[in-house]
Amino acid sequence: MDTESDAHVALRAASAGAAVVREMYGASLARYEKGGGDFATAADIAAEEAVLDVLRAARPDDAVTGEESGATGAAGAGRRWLVDPLCGTLNYAVGNMLVAVNVALRDASSGIVAAASADPFSGEVFWTDGAGAWVRGADGRDERLIPSAGSRLVDLNLDPPFPHGAEFRAAELLVAPEFSGSGAGAGFRPRVVSSTVAVAWVAAGRRAAYITDGGPGLRLDSVHFAAGIALCEAAGCVVTGIDGRPVDRGAGGLVVAADRETHGVLLGLVQRQR
Repeated sequence: MDTESDAHVALRAASAGAAVVREMYGASLARYEKGGGDFATAADIAAEEAVLDVLRAARPDDAVTGEESGATGAAGAGRRWLVDPLCGTLNYAVGNMLVAVNVALRDASSGIVAAASADPFSGEVFWTDGAGAWVRGADGRDERLIPSAGSRLVDLNLDPPFPHGAEFRAAELLVAPEFSGSGAGAGFRPRVVSSTVAVAWVAAGRRAAYITDGGPGLRLDSVHFAAGIALCEAAGCVVTGIDGRPVDRGAGGLVVAADRETHGVLLGLVQRQR
């Protein structure tokens, strides 16, 4: 009888993908164009296959949606794994190590019940069983994730498309006096990582917040964001869409903050634009 938890399967799967990403780093990789300026590399495809190998062996009856291979299993499956094998492909392709391997399990009745986000180059895997959230270091030890806004660093996703561009642009926060100015300003410092590893960093206390535009249904459907959102919610972060509503029911986008005060300030700046 299989007694391995879903969280441990997610952790193993993300780790397997991370090992491939790390091994292939620096090689001359074939690119596969997806259109709209987006592309995959041979590392994306190989890492996804490594993740899927773990999931097929451990949970053969579950459905899967992979960033590169698409959806398999019943369309209305009660359990579906969401896999982003290399979040930050452009970073990786130019030799930037800011990437993540994301694996999440969506239960039709309970939402995301297990997730892992692996950093191939630090050797860390951020993971959750839906109740708590931890980071497993390269030494195999787990530490609980504790959010903190102390860094004042806010990561902004500036990659297109911008579905709410007419009413909200993350880039405009960079020049808002209330964002980074002295005196009445909140004293935030912007960062642009261009990988959802930064979402996990909010849960870990390495970022005060993360903001992105985006379409509706991020939590339910997104291979990119499901793992990071689950980590942040389990760690106790405040997570909403750009309209302040739950991310799977509102206008879309994402505002993730370490605490309610930080979230309130940033959401106010977003709403001022809208």
